[in-house]
Amino acid sequence: MHPRPSRRSALRTGGLLTAGALLPQLPAGPAYAAAPYTGAWRPVPKILARIRPPDFPRRTFTITDYGAVGDGRTMNTEAFRAAIAACHRAGGGHVIVPEGRYLTGAIHLRSAVDLHVTAGATIAFSPDPRDFLPVVFTRWEGTECYNYSPFIYAHGERDVAVTGPGTLDGQARLGPWESWYRDSGPQGPDQSLLRRMGSTGVPVAERVFGDGHHLRPQLVQFYRCRNVLVSGLTIVDPPMWTVHPVLSANVTVRDVTVDSTLYNTDGCDPECCSDVLITGCRFNTNDDCVAVKSGRDEDGHRVAVPSRNIVVRDCLFSGRWGGMTVGSEMSGGVRDVFAENCEINPPDFPGRYPVKHALYVKASKKRGGCIDGVHIRNFTGRGLERDIAFVTMNYNGGEGGTLPVSVRNIHMDRMEIDGARAVLQLVGLETDHLRGVHLSRSTFTGVRNPDSVVCTDELTFRRVFVNGQEMPYR
Repeated sequence: MHPRPSRRSALRTGGLLTAGALLPQLPAGPAYAAAPYTGAWRPVPKILARIRPPDFPRRTFTITDYGAVGDGRTMNTEAFRAAIAACHRAGGGHVIVPEGRYLTGAIHLRSAVDLHVTAGATIAFSPDPRDFLPVVFTRWEGTECYNYSPFIYAHGERDVAVTGPGTLDGQARLGPWESWYRDSGPQGPDQSLLRRMGSTGVPVAERVFGDGHHLRPQLVQFYRCRNVLVSGLTIVDPPMWTVHPVLSANVTVRDVTVDSTLYNTDGCDPECCSDVLITGCRFNTNDDCVAVKSGRDEDGHRVAVPSRNIVVRDCLFSGRWGGMTVGSEMSGGVRDVFAENCEINPPDFPGRYPVKHALYVKASKKRGGCIDGVHIRNFTGRGLERDIAFVTMNYNGGEGGTLPVSVRNIHMDRMEIDGARAVLQLVGLETDHLRGVHLSRSTFTGVRNPDSVVCTDELTFRRVFVNGQEMPYR
């Protein structure tokens, strides 16, 4: 992997820069530049041409001018709200978080606002769930509902960003969040209730959780937004999923470091989104690193919006389940996912948990829906805990589902990985075969067991070497 680029110093109140000027381009190394955008990869240049980070007016609004105190103890929720409101009323700009530690409850962004966290600045989120009330319209594990506000939240906005070299600290270890999940905690009954509500068609307005319930909020969520940017930040200890754009378009997540080792804390989960670029990020997670999603079960089919045109590149994956993942919430469909130039379990970025699968695709007849076109190439890595690629259409044993499900067109090219249980575990169904899994120009060493392939059609190998032996072409 290439070294991370240097960042510009924090945006100062006296110097006005557009958000784009704050964002250095990651270099394209010569080894990676050699991979052409041909064949299945032909759509990528057009996708990238459509993805443009938002620009912001040259105005700044510093939160300390609105009463914020960076002592780590004073609650600053109202100061954040006032600075964001003033920025929005003025026609947009940058809300500046200067050096210090700023305790706060929920932060709600507005259109044309960049929340810029400078070097030496930390936004520390309250460990008290009451500071994330009132409830907001959200999506929780793929089902729409009203719940505690995500810590940073925007709904229906355009041109919104969270940027800078500073830190977002979820402080989840200090609150009750982890206890709600672990050891059969109280989240379980609420989780089951919400899933039943989604499956039986209870109106969304009646799916109200929040106070008295135990569904953990996400750290950053953009819901039905357009022109979204998350850049440069270090994000630590979220209570649940870390960066979660939903039903949004033109999304860039770049040069972000995620350290999320509590339970069920994915790194980045674009859900029902289109035209998404995730680049130059580092994920040390206790669940999937990047997971493309599109809604859960009957509620996902009701909304019926796929995720599509997702590009992931130049990332480091250090735990715990999938490096590049699709599902399991995929009922609305997923298509045209491209991931390249990523490293699994890098020695210079060790995670708390090793990645289990470089590619993890999760579907089932309970979810239904279609995954069509998952393409990964130029992945390097070592020490995978399980199979390099695990593609299953029987996730969680199918959960008693009866919906038709389709997974097809999985491509892996130019992979170099040392150490894994097996290269492939492919699980299709007798009623719904997995179709079109293609491996090419790849070398795998330290592989302990043979592949496991069930109900899979059109599996091909071309110039694939496992432990020094070329796989028969087919």
